[in-house]
Amino acid sequence: MIRGVYEFLAEEDTINNIDSMKDTLAKIAGVICNAVQFIKDYSKTKSFWKRTEKNIGSKTQAFIDGYTMTLNDLMQQYRDRTARDTQINVYHILEDLNLEGMAYAAGAGLDTSKICLDGTRTEILRRIIDWITDPRPNAPRIMWLQGQAGRGKSVIAHTIAAWIKDTGGLGSCFCFARDRLSEHREEKILTTIARDLADRDPSFRRALADVVSKDYSLKTTRDVSQQWQRLLLKPLSRVNGVIVGNVVMVIDALDESGPETSRSRILPLLASQEAAHLPPNFRILLTSRLLPDIEEAFTGCQHLTVTCLDEVPLETAEHDIHLFVSNELRHPHLEDVIGPKEIDQITQKSGGLFEWARVACEFIKRKRAGQTLRERFEDVMALRSGEGGTLLDKTYTTILQTAIPPASLARFRSVMGQILTTLIPLPMSALQLMRKYFPNEEDHYDIAVILEFMAPVLAGVNDSSPVRPLHASFYDFLTSQSRSRDYFISTSEQYDLSWASLRILCNDLQFNICRLESSYFSNSEVLGLQERINKYITPQLSYSCQFWAQHLQKTTFDPVLAELVRSIVGSERILFWLEILSVIGEFRRAVDTLIYTASWLLDQPSFEDALGMVQDEIKFIMNFGGAISHSAPHLYISALPFIPSDTRLAKVLMPMFSGLVGVTSGGLREWMAAQLSLEGHAAAVYSVAFSPDGKRIVSGSCDKTVRVWDAERGVQVGSPLQGHTDWVLSVTFSCGGKKIVSGSKDKTVRVWDAERGVQISSPLQGHVGWVGSVAVSPDGMKIVSGSDDETVRIWDAERGVQIGSPLQGHTDWVKSVAFSPDGKRIVSGSKDKTVRVWDTERGMQIGSPLHGHTGLVHSVTFSSDGKRIVSGSEDKTTRFWDTEEGVQLFCLPQGHSGPVSTVAFSPDGQRIVLGSKDNTVRIWDSKSGVEIGCPLLGHTHGVLSVAFSPDGERIVSGSADKTVRVWDVERSLQIGSSVHRHVGWVESVAFSPDGRRIVSGSSDKTVRIWDAERGMQIGCPLEGHTNWIKSVAFSPDGKMIISGSDDKTVRVWDAEKSAQIGSPLQGHTGWVHSVVFSPDGKRIVSGSSDKTMRVWDTESHEQLYCLPQSHTGPLSTVAFSLDGTRIASGSYDSTIRTWNTQKYEDIITHHQNSKTPACNANAFGTPQICFSSVLSHALHDSEQLLDGFQPQHVEELIEPVKLHPDGWMRGPEGRLLLWLPPTFWRPFYSSCNVAVIPKDCCTELDMSHMVHGDKWHRCLKTVG
Repeated sequence: MIRGVYEFLAEEDTINNIDSMKDTLAKIAGVICNAVQFIKDYSKTKSFWKRTEKNIGSKTQAFIDGYTMTLNDLMQQYRDRTARDTQINVYHILEDLNLEGMAYAAGAGLDTSKICLDGTRTEILRRIIDWITDPRPNAPRIMWLQGQAGRGKSVIAHTIAAWIKDTGGLGSCFCFARDRLSEHREEKILTTIARDLADRDPSFRRALADVVSKDYSLKTTRDVSQQWQRLLLKPLSRVNGVIVGNVVMVIDALDESGPETSRSRILPLLASQEAAHLPPNFRILLTSRLLPDIEEAFTGCQHLTVTCLDEVPLETAEHDIHLFVSNELRHPHLEDVIGPKEIDQITQKSGGLFEWARVACEFIKRKRAGQTLRERFEDVMALRSGEGGTLLDKTYTTILQTAIPPASLARFRSVMGQILTTLIPLPMSALQLMRKYFPNEEDHYDIAVILEFMAPVLAGVNDSSPVRPLHASFYDFLTSQSRSRDYFISTSEQYDLSWASLRILCNDLQFNICRLESSYFSNSEVLGLQERINKYITPQLSYSCQFWAQHLQKTTFDPVLAELVRSIVGSERILFWLEILSVIGEFRRAVDTLIYTASWLLDQPSFEDALGMVQDEIKFIMNFGGAISHSAPHLYISALPFIPSDTRLAKVLMPMFSGLVGVTSGGLREWMAAQLSLEGHAAAVYSVAFSPDGKRIVSGSCDKTVRVWDAERGVQVGSPLQGHTDWVLSVTFSCGGKKIVSGSKDKTVRVWDAERGVQISSPLQGHVGWVGSVAVSPDGMKIVSGSDDETVRIWDAERGVQIGSPLQGHTDWVKSVAFSPDGKRIVSGSKDKTVRVWDTERGMQIGSPLHGHTGLVHSVTFSSDGKRIVSGSEDKTTRFWDTEEGVQLFCLPQGHSGPVSTVAFSPDGQRIVLGSKDNTVRIWDSKSGVEIGCPLLGHTHGVLSVAFSPDGERIVSGSADKTVRVWDVERSLQIGSSVHRHVGWVESVAFSPDGRRIVSGSSDKTVRIWDAERGMQIGCPLEGHTNWIKSVAFSPDGKMIISGSDDKTVRVWDAEKSAQIGSPLQGHTGWVHSVVFSPDGKRIVSGSSDKTMRVWDTESHEQLYCLPQSHTGPLSTVAFSLDGTRIASGSYDSTIRTWNTQKYEDIITHHQNSKTPACNANAFGTPQICFSSVLSHALHDSEQLLDGFQPQHVEELIEPVKLHPDGWMRGPEGRLLLWLPPTFWRPFYSSCNVAVIPKDCCTELDMSHMVHGDKWHRCLKTVG
């Protein structure tokens, strides 16, 4: 194959025609590159295929034949001088690695309608291509193509992207657009680029899939830093040297991403040293206008080269524009008026601005009532810049003057206002239909009367594509009153769109709108779902579902509008709305939409009921959003049944539905206190704080990062703030919320811009020890820090310098500091067991130290009125002090069983929250010293930091368990002598049946046998385990011993010979915590940290069966009943479960006697699916779920439906029966248990009336 190509390239005819057939040669090169990759992949994976015992010879030959045929076809095309579209097949040796679900910005890619006209822009294109193919290792990795609006940056970017694609190169094109701001493309930029590269290169695809397989959250992360590090840099590092040719990323129109904050995460990455050290064949082409934030970010970047289109010589630009204008106006009906002279005039008039030339050509070509072609040309030539406007502005004004009569200006403003404030472009038909819902009848006219003559400046006027400005400069023109004057469009008030969106929702929302037949399938499994969406969900309904609240947010409160909102959020329509978001794949918008709505309804006494519903609905989505977005029918059959019964939401919605699963035991009456668990830090969270408006949370961690979180949605905002070189021990917001201050083990204090996520100036240096606490003064002008160098220091927050000398007096580590509400005093707590108060201005201690604690003081703070100080200590106490008198007021009763590590007052000073190393958070009345409610449980390690939200309704806590948790304050609902021969801990002991011997298992990895009378070891230790031994037991006849170990094995020993019998019993994937013999000694049962129990044959050492996984925690102990027919198991999930082993053994015996590989599902009748202790609560119509059930293993027959780790109860073929919220997993009644004995109560479900499968839609009660 390769020889044939070489001989072809050496042919004289090939060499003579290289220029004219370069595209075909590029495709040949692409096939050769793919063939090379195939050979590399094959050599790497050949042994893999052999191990799988698959014969891939024929498949491999088919691949080779495919490449050969493609190359022969391309070479023949070259000889025939044709350019047929030949598909270049890229074969993947390994299975296609599923990257489904990765966030992707649809429509942000290459647009071939925007590429340069042949023969134009040749010089700049050649310069870019030379940069891309520059072989030097130190070649700049990034080119910034900049220039004013209308210079043709996007056209050049798309031309380069098309060239990469046509030549078979590896690349991606990502475009920002002003009319797509609502999509937040900046959050998907690198996931989209990574997905594009994966689709084009097998090696990158495998590397990316490997990264994602270890952390599925990366598929949808909005953290651009994580996208950069793990979805781009990490896969690239793995395939560096493997990818043949250049990798090119095109990022077009970065200036159209939105406000500066939308670029604040990506710009530092592009300017970073990591970008400078991208692989030598990697290039990023970036286009934008010259905006201050972009220029500032790239100043001094050595790995970036700048090309400015404003500096292109005028004669070069005019040459290209001349070609463009000649092509645009080359029509038979124009040639009598537009000749070479007129084309020259238009070219000269353009001043080198491509966008002006395009608009001018469109204006001239389009017929206008009452104007001849010559008159239109003369209008264009008569334009003059100056007088406060550019030539382009004058052109836009002329076009509008021609298209819009003065009497129609009001209609023009209304229609263009609708187009410009619509958050995604809509076609004319949808705009027209939405307009019919506008509140004023006079607005219900045909918008074509305004738009029909605006084709030069608007797309979608003459076809069914979305209507939008053809160029960003027209949007800028219309929204600037000084430039557009009479044609100015205000986008500030959006009442009409709010009204129309809400009316559409009220009229068009309906149950099961896409006619989904079965609840067993996820949305992605529904055949023809997109066709159903197109048929049943109109564009205007889809738009209204996505954006109604964003328009509402920009509308002044209006009671009539509020009534429409109430009719949606206070009825079943809210569910129908969520259903549509689920099926169209936009469920991520749900929480934000309701947050906007809640903000709009706030402080409106007449609509407190609607606000309460919205707040409940936000919690509903947070608890059940995963299931709803996965499968729309489960909005009703999985989410509704588990709404807490006493909530407003349950009382409004539940009467409208029937046929749902019942929660007979373990149900909730109120929402759980722990609303959010913010996960992302890789180590303990040492400090947390709310922003002043309560909308954000900041956290500092031992992973050396500071992270900002959305307090409502529980998602990370932007990338981690990186800069500290050691643990971050303290974080806080400034009073305005614009800055974040952090203190670290690296001995520095750092100040961050909270909006842009970047460090402000240099670190504050001076401490010679860890900075364990920081605080900002109420006026934001000062920062105070406490350190283990025993000093307190005050800093000027603006200038970044220390004020005065260190405050000295403590004799040990200063653990906590805080400002008084008036900023005049500072309080500090120390490991020296004292609390001290300081004068901020004079830098002196006020009075004597406050003594009383008998352990180090972890945390101190002032009350909101500044009259009291509270301190929490290692001595497990919390003490209140009088600020003025310097005396102790009282000490809270000792409630915590561990040191009090953190304290905080509520904003009103009425409550105090304490966090402790006993893993709990407790709330106390600060006046009476009485604990309020029960401890807030949830953290699995010590609580290191707590804070109240500004409204006092929530508490945030950070813990050594690496999580940040948010709590609802009001609903804080809770619920003889040793044998000294082992050299490690003795984990398990047991007597022999005759009581004469004892067996012991130890962390020293040995089993030992002892004389029970004399206390002496018998024989040698039994050795073989490779880790701690957790359980030992004698057989009923005393002749054998079994042991279970952390090495995941069970071993059987001869008790007389002190020797192992046979091989270890292997199968567990976790530590074996407990082992026991059956009463007849023929079976062994083992329980493990992998949450399973396995039953083994004592003689053969073979596993008989694995009991279904019902426990949600590691098993701690197992036991047989005296008759051997039942097994009991105890677990760290706080439950005891009993199992009927006879049932399983009957199934196994039948299967063994049938001598067939598959199990007979009908041998014992239809399996009963029951998750309750009451058998009559078994699933109704289970035959439908089990239809066609052909189990391949005994375990499948034993448990055909089970709860999976993701919360889904799945039946055969992955059919979705029910999703169970995590709150109900522990403890849960399994269908395989005889009984469950829980610590408190056990979740039991009544499925006897549940509708599912093809009957799911019957859950909605029919009206009347």
